[in-house]
Amino acid sequence: MPARLPLTAVFCTVLLAAAIPSTRASAQSFFMTPIPNAPFSGVVNIEQTIVRKDGSLMQLKSTREVARDTRGRIHNELRALNFASSPDTPELLHIHLYDPQTRISTEINVRKRTFFTRTMNHPPSTEPPSIRFAAPDGNAPPSEFTKQEDLGIREIAGVPAHGIRQTQTATDENNGKEVVITDEYWYSQDLRINLMIKHSDPRKETTTMTVDQVTRTEPDPAFFEVPEGYVHPESQAATEKAN
Repeated sequence: MPARLPLTAVFCTVLLAAAIPSTRASAQSFFMTPIPNAPFSGVVNIEQTIVRKDGSLMQLKSTREVARDTRGRIHNELRALNFASSPDTPELLHIHLYDPQTRISTEINVRKRTFFTRTMNHPPSTEPPSIRFAAPDGNAPPSEFTKQEDLGIREIAGVPAHGIRQTQTATDENNGKEVVITDEYWYSQDLRINLMIKHSDPRKETTTMTVDQVTRTEPDPAFFEVPEGYVHPESQAATEKAN
């Protein structure tokens, strides 16, 4: 029977694990809204530039498949970060599934070929947090430390998106100079997801996540099921004990 826990981290809010030893990967999450009657699938491309301690730059990249069916079920992947020059496909590490009708969240560990499920206490939000808080009628008051700019409408992957840029000034602790930290969110009201997210901090990193290859048809139902051959750790332990 699925365990119950609060709504914290319903969506794949996990570390983009690096495939490179000693590489620091920032916590980057792609918020998938589990809304019904808006099926789609797409590919999220991730580009990351990390500032090393010596000031040199390290270029990384990754990708992930995302999907949502008519019922509102979501499929959200996590893949390793590769060097930008690598021709290899990033390794699939983790898959997150969520069914808003049952509130069952499933976490799949691809390397271990295991999975576990949780039943969430509350239904999830149907809008990304950045949109809820950045919009004029959002749930949080505007920050006195952040400047917000309306970027208008542009198409991303053939889908109209509304852009918001938020900037704040911080001090570089290494040299005492001021730096500008920027966050951009390009939100599709139609798909109810951010089609692009960009975070830029000159002291640490720049990361861009962009949705591409958007298809507005019903995804394969198998996308929302645990793959064959994957086992629950408790079931696996019971089988091993019995043997």
